[in-house]
Amino acid sequence: MDNKYFRDIPEFRMSKIKILESDSAEGLSEEFVRYTRSESNETEEVKRWYWPLVKCVTVKVPDNDFLDHVTLVDLPGNGDTNTSRDQMWKEFVASCSTVWIVTAMNRAASEKEAWEILEDASSLLGNGGECQQIHFICTKLDHEKPDDINKVKNAVMKEFKKQNQIKDHFSEDCFKVFTVSSKEFLKGENVNPDHNEILKLKEILKNLNDAHSETSNYVSGAYGILSLIQGAKSREVLEQTNDVRADLEGNLSIQLNQVKKAIEDIIKAFEQGLREGVEKSPNLCERKLKSFLYPSKMSGGAFHQTLKFAVGNGGIQKPNKGKRKDLNMILASCLTERIDEKFRDTFPNDLKCGNFNGAIDAFSLSTDSLIEKYKNVKLQLTFLQTEEKKMKTKLNKIILTQKKLIYNSLTDTIRNNMKGCYKEAAAFKGTGTLKNMRDTIERHVESKMDMFEEAKNAMLKQLNDLKETVLRTLEKTMKESIEHSLKTEACSLPDVLEYLEMVKKHYDELNGGQDEKK
Repeated sequence: MDNKYFRDIPEFRMSKIKILESDSAEGLSEEFVRYTRSESNETEEVKRWYWPLVKCVTVKVPDNDFLDHVTLVDLPGNGDTNTSRDQMWKEFVASCSTVWIVTAMNRAASEKEAWEILEDASSLLGNGGECQQIHFICTKLDHEKPDDINKVKNAVMKEFKKQNQIKDHFSEDCFKVFTVSSKEFLKGENVNPDHNEILKLKEILKNLNDAHSETSNYVSGAYGILSLIQGAKSREVLEQTNDVRADLEGNLSIQLNQVKKAIEDIIKAFEQGLREGVEKSPNLCERKLKSFLYPSKMSGGAFHQTLKFAVGNGGIQKPNKGKRKDLNMILASCLTERIDEKFRDTFPNDLKCGNFNGAIDAFSLSTDSLIEKYKNVKLQLTFLQTEEKKMKTKLNKIILTQKKLIYNSLTDTIRNNMKGCYKEAAAFKGTGTLKNMRDTIERHVESKMDMFEEAKNAMLKQLNDLKETVLRTLEKTMKESIEHSLKTEACSLPDVLEYLEMVKKHYDELNGGQDEKK
């Protein structure tokens, strides 16, 4: 911590961002290599390495047409043995809307590590995350024949269909296989777009751009506000205000009850599934625990260090070779397996399918029919339409964030219950350590079967809390919007008809474009 060692990187002592700039990729690489790698063949003169102090490196590239509003995140395949970096890995994975698994063409279907990565991360990507699509990218197709390329694609899809754990979180429609060759693409000669699919991947990145959605929301908001201003100038509204208010408040009450019933029915279904999981947990748990503590393909001597690392790492086992295992997730699977499919249907990562089986999207004050009934308040009702749309967008974002916490609450509860056990097991030394660690874990789990009931209750509480948040947000937001739309106080307002017509034209164009896309 001596100051002389921090002359080049004072930002690290102040937890600030260090910014490096360069006119070329090569120059930038030379600048930040010491912050990202433990050794380098490129820059022999570099003697001091700072990578252990680096939390994250963000590279901003010049503007281009396929990375607008899109961030590419390069992550290690199976997390990291460092606890803080592993936690960061989980957070990034859970926030990815699309995941690319990249592997060589000649071993794509049989690449064990690639499938282990997907299996291990499936719950973090799916029910515990927001991933909408997984792309399996096969590289180095340079000298492959067209028939062989199709065989590889079919083999990868066939392998995906065998992955039951992954399929609990993703349907076949979410999984696609691509084949690429960077060498062939850069040459630019005789590139078959059906085989070398780099252009298709670029198009996918373009489609991830959410600028259209942001523009649409902005224009919709402007359209609503201008409608309200212009509508408030009309004196013809006064005679219909009470009737419109009564209809709107009646519709709001009916819609709130429908949303409430839909969510409560879903929570009851979750409760039933979780209860079945709790009832079956003693037998299931014993079998899963035995598989973790007594692996068939590893001798006791070899497993000693693996288990020792696991109990010192919160139950997460990371052997040099083989699959990463999290005992907390394994134990929680007694419950998650009972609700995975229902959870995916209730909280789809593809928001077009609608949260709570479409109950939020179905919510409506029926403003279209009211506009036909009360033509003099069309502009005020138009404002309500845009407020309703904005409120649904806000709610869906809240639900997307909360659903991750709700799903992960099962594993988190188990992990908290197991902390003392891991600490006790990690303290053993000398002869008999492996047996003592195993006995301690088995004894603790056997005596703590109520932790599954606790996990069930924790998830149900969070589901009920989310229900209250949804209903409270719907009622409060729409009541305030109704009140704003029907205010009749005399006040001096500008005439915004010209701007309203202009914005309405853009609003119709944007919504027409969305309909065509669908």
